[in-house]
Amino acid sequence: MNFNPRVVEITTARQACLELKKVDCHASGINIMADKAVFRTIKLEQVPAKAASLLKQTFLAKGGEVAVARGTADLSVEYTDVLICATLKQYKLAVSQLKLQPWGLPRLACCIEELLAFAETFPARHYQWSNQQLTIKPGRTLIMGILNITPDSFSDGGKYNRVELAMKRTEELIAAGADIIDIGAESTRPYAGAEVISAREELDRLLPVVEQVIACSSVPISIDTYKSSVAYEALKLGAHMINDVWGLQKDPAMAEVIAKFDVPAIVMHNQQGTHYARDIMAHICEYLQRSVALGVAAGIDRSKMIIDPGIGFGKTPAQNLDVMSRLEQLAAVGCPVLLGTSRKRFIGEVLGAEVDDRVEGTGATVALGIVKGVNIVRVHDVRAMTRVARMMDAMLGSGENG
Repeated sequence: MNFNPRVVEITTARQACLELKKVDCHASGINIMADKAVFRTIKLEQVPAKAASLLKQTFLAKGGEVAVARGTADLSVEYTDVLICATLKQYKLAVSQLKLQPWGLPRLACCIEELLAFAETFPARHYQWSNQQLTIKPGRTLIMGILNITPDSFSDGGKYNRVELAMKRTEELIAAGADIIDIGAESTRPYAGAEVISAREELDRLLPVVEQVIACSSVPISIDTYKSSVAYEALKLGAHMINDVWGLQKDPAMAEVIAKFDVPAIVMHNQQGTHYARDIMAHICEYLQRSVALGVAAGIDRSKMIIDPGIGFGKTPAQNLDVMSRLEQLAAVGCPVLLGTSRKRFIGEVLGAEVDDRVEGTGATVALGIVKGVNIVRVHDVRAMTRVARMMDAMLGSGENG
């Protein structure tokens, strides 16, 4: 007798319900079983040992598992990282109990609850301007087309730094499938060597192009800058969002400018050098949480914050590959995710390919990013990456819809 055994990957309660329906499970059984079919592993950092011990006891009582550092039980360590392994059902039972416990466990329980909500269902975002609109939602990856009006960008420096060339390129990107155009007037190439320019020079390059592009573009315009004065002038002309490669942490006035114009902000992880004292994803998530907090404190609506892990910025090629393999961890921040890998050096090093010969490598990173929950991809080769994205969306959507 052939039982045709196979492993079924279930990552959300919705998928669990679909699989249970396929075996003709009764509706009441689906309600009982769905949360038991989804297994999640959550990592917490620097939990006080006393709280971690009680946390472990609580999950063990519900059937889950918790790993802590040696020395936690006898309190010979003050803090410990924690790894929780449990089903959604076990999390719900444990979280309810933790909310009644001492030693900061109610706040920790709320953090776990919030993270599980982010991982289960990502809320849609809809941005409306007087002349444009943009929707971010599961199942539809947005394409951000790159328009560099710089003389020294690593991939296309000098190609589009005149108004008429920039206008033509904008039309090409939109025709190829771009949902957003990202305009940059200063090269911020991640491997150094780019010329740092003044705000005045950046504005001189940017404003003539932005004014013309906004007038003719049928999609929103993003401005790639980390200078608040540049952002202010571009937003006055009607730009729709700001893409800050320093995540509001380079120029203290940037968050206030974005809040004043009430536009979305893309905040990217960045740092000088490539040394990380702890796990790199812990650093990235912590940095992005700080960027979001800075934005919210300045008056930016949290729903208008978009995060970017900053592939290539402050990271070695090996670190970039590590981050790519764990992009799903960015869900902990609770914001839409933008991924910018297009033609970057780590792709060239893996494939032995020059800058203008990295389209397949870029496509692989885009496909993996979409699988891991990325909502927007920032790319040079818009037509090819639009096709990659639409195919990935169709395949993943088919699985979700049963």
